[in-house]
Amino acid sequence: MIAIIDYGMGNLGSVKRKLNLIGVRSVITCDPEEIRNAEKLILPGVGHFGNAIREIKSRGLWDLLNREVLLEKKPILGICLGMQLMAGHSEEGDVAGFGWFDAEVVRFNVQDTLKYKVPHMGWNQVLLKKPSLLFDQIIAGESFYFVHSYHLKCNKETDVLNETAYEYSFVSAIQKENIYGVQYHPEKSHEAGEKLLKNFVYNI
Repeated sequence: MIAIIDYGMGNLGSVKRKLNLIGVRSVITCDPEEIRNAEKLILPGVGHFGNAIREIKSRGLWDLLNREVLLEKKPILGICLGMQLMAGHSEEGDVAGFGWFDAEVVRFNVQDTLKYKVPHMGWNQVLLKKPSLLFDQIIAGESFYFVHSYHLKCNKETDVLNETAYEYSFVSAIQKENIYGVQYHPEKSHEAGEKLLKNFVYNI
């Protein structure tokens, strides 16, 4: 069973529908027992970083997720804002994140604002920076669907799984031990997204 973490923000229903489509049992939940009993976790999210952290703490999920991820070593996949929450700090709201990665979240600083609109929205290629089971059977240079105004800056190159170009190169996926995060939306990325979710469920 996959637990999709419900903190009141994000694309929960679309993630669950995509998991249903590929035959994976999941539950949208903030219940501690369901989260503890789950084999893997997905942390989705769309919206404001500061509001997300506040909701996570108000629902009693902060300590629970830290324990499940850091102590129990349960595999977790962060999607979009869910990945950003894994960083140490965000400019959006000037708020601390979980700190699972030595990274910060910054707003896009594009110079050619006519060509590169913010938010970055639509399909874009991802460059694989290191081998990962998350990308098993996914072709090099595959495109995924993005919607975001902020992106991650990693201080440890070894944590970077994907990079993507949008006027400049930014980190679009991260991985360390049992912790995975993608800036793009696999649930909206058709066949490539389905493969990625299958890899997370069955290969990790």
